[in-house]
Amino acid sequence: METTIDLGEITWEPSEEFKHNTTLWDFMQWTLEHRGIELKTYRDVLKWSVDDTSGFWDAVRRYFDVLGEGFGDTERALTREMMPGAEWYPNATLNFTENVLKYANSPEQRDEVALLNVTEDGTQTGFTWAQLENNVAQLAQLLKDSGVEPGDRVAAYLPNIPEALIGLLAAASIGAVWTINSPDLSVQATLDRLQQLEPKVLLGVKSYQFNGKTIDRSAQLVEIADQLPSVTTRILVPTGIDADSSGEPSDAAAASNPNDAVVPSRPSVLSYRALPSGGVVLEEPLPATEPSYHRVPFAHPLWVLFSSGTTGKPKGIVHGHGGMLLEALKGPGLNHDMRRGDLYYVAANTSWMVWNTLVNNLITGASVVTYAGSPMAGRVDHQFKIIAETGATMFATGAAYLSLVEKSGLVPGAEYDLSKMRSILSTGSPLPDSTWAWVHTHVRPDVHLGSDSGGTDICSGFLGSNPLEPVRLGELQGPQLAVAVEAWDDSGRRVFNDVGDMTITRPMPSMPVFFWGDADGQKYRDAYFEKFPGVWTHGDWISELPSGGFIVHGRSDATLNRQGVRLGSADIYSAMQHIPEVTDSLVIGVEEADGGYYMPLFVVLRDGQTTENGQVSAELAERIKTTIRSRTSARHVPDEIIAVPGVPTTHAGKRTEVPVKKLFAGHDPERAVNRGSLQNPETIDWFVARANAYRDKKISSAKPSDA
Repeated sequence: METTIDLGEITWEPSEEFKHNTTLWDFMQWTLEHRGIELKTYRDVLKWSVDDTSGFWDAVRRYFDVLGEGFGDTERALTREMMPGAEWYPNATLNFTENVLKYANSPEQRDEVALLNVTEDGTQTGFTWAQLENNVAQLAQLLKDSGVEPGDRVAAYLPNIPEALIGLLAAASIGAVWTINSPDLSVQATLDRLQQLEPKVLLGVKSYQFNGKTIDRSAQLVEIADQLPSVTTRILVPTGIDADSSGEPSDAAAASNPNDAVVPSRPSVLSYRALPSGGVVLEEPLPATEPSYHRVPFAHPLWVLFSSGTTGKPKGIVHGHGGMLLEALKGPGLNHDMRRGDLYYVAANTSWMVWNTLVNNLITGASVVTYAGSPMAGRVDHQFKIIAETGATMFATGAAYLSLVEKSGLVPGAEYDLSKMRSILSTGSPLPDSTWAWVHTHVRPDVHLGSDSGGTDICSGFLGSNPLEPVRLGELQGPQLAVAVEAWDDSGRRVFNDVGDMTITRPMPSMPVFFWGDADGQKYRDAYFEKFPGVWTHGDWISELPSGGFIVHGRSDATLNRQGVRLGSADIYSAMQHIPEVTDSLVIGVEEADGGYYMPLFVVLRDGQTTENGQVSAELAERIKTTIRSRTSARHVPDEIIAVPGVPTTHAGKRTEVPVKKLFAGHDPERAVNRGSLQNPETIDWFVARANAYRDKKISSAKPSDA
């Protein structure tokens, strides 16, 4: 059903009462009282936060009462403002976990639920702040007893379950470095990541439940562990569906490695699970443990996230304790207005940076939901059922999921009680305008729907939501606080109402501390500062609008360029939302040797929508072209529309435009695509064959005829 909301039309606007009840408004009053700075609007706060980056971040630290020492009284967060190389609070020490779990020491809050675990069948298990702190302290002691020291790495092969969140907090509490991979990641893709880090401890599951099925990963877990000689302790986390809850991975390892010389020193094996009453190891309750927190320097490594690795080995992106703490207080705390009484829900794969936003929301005093099941268990809109049953106030999700429910024809707002859900955060890719309008029509008319754009690089957002300004259909509200975002052309000139590179001109505390294994920092500099030295170039195409809002057009490395005009692939995907027969799509642009430009559009069609030879019908192809032309421009119309069995996507659900483009440009498939980075690696085979046929045809047509 088509909606009648027009692009640029206001879809949500806060009342004065709403504004005055936000944390950001209270922060503005605090700033006047304590700093003598009068701020009346969001743009006032934004300007101040960019003009006086150091002063703003120190105000955030003081307002949220960050625990730590050595900050000094100068109100200077930044002592060196260059990029890269910005230096934050060089004399400070703090601990990320201590600041998350400080609410367990509040008499009013310690017995409130902090973490709510939900299973596919709807079973709920809650952990209060005090119970969460107890479990973290117990696991932290177990890690210390296993020889883990500050700086050592703790790796996990876990789904989105309480033990994953507790593992992160436990590792961080002792100054160890955390990293996690989802168990649906292939063995090789997992090893590509973990072998770089040489972890001392590995937490993993033998199986997990997804879409009503038990997924056995015991053999994969053993293989991963055996290829990590640095691991001295393996901790098995029973999921409640394992046939053998105690588990002995070492026995399986011995069977797969009969020659002990292959494994000269087999690691110890434990079985651990978290319970509200306290942790259990080998079915024995762990002793009560007094919480303790090892305070570390501001930039001490907290966790390692990895780039998607679609075209090579993934890069290990290291974030620090202090940077992520401040970013979480600013992002969820001020921009998203999360606080005590809120419940944050996201069904995030643990290999996706969005999973880390669970702990970032805990920092604000809000509660969170962990859910390891299928987002579409039973029916496509299953996540809205979870929101209704838990009373979640904020729902974070990928734009692709919202579009999928839109195309299903379901009406979640009529099916479920979503009255407590006040905001939706859409991320991962640009939100199509039709889906944006659908949310307000068929989910909840007055929901604060925000489309945010950030990345694994900062584990946060650059552009997105704020609680003080209206939302316009198709536009991101603007920069998040203290993010100096500008659109630049290739000459480094700021542009408005035009497509340009997303640049960040001032440092942010959550910018990576370093890349793992990048001793001289060259890979880091090449990743963000090669095009414009001293200015972060993120790799997205954006447009800055007169309203102060922004439009994101997609990744610049996948940008289409026809007749010298840069086109965003996201604009085409948005248009495709108006074609009900198309369930997914991917577009690429290939520069040809003869100076030509080939731009095919690959579409996944619903059953029965192709011709006898499996191609798109002439009628549908023409309708697709007409829709694209009318909603974008004539330049956006593809040269060819091709039906495909599936679109290859990363584990974060992002289309792999660049690898597919490399295939058509003649790159070796083994180098162009890292299959381990794909959640559906079987789909790439079709593109390899099609690219080969395309190149063979080009070569054949280029040869002179015998005549």
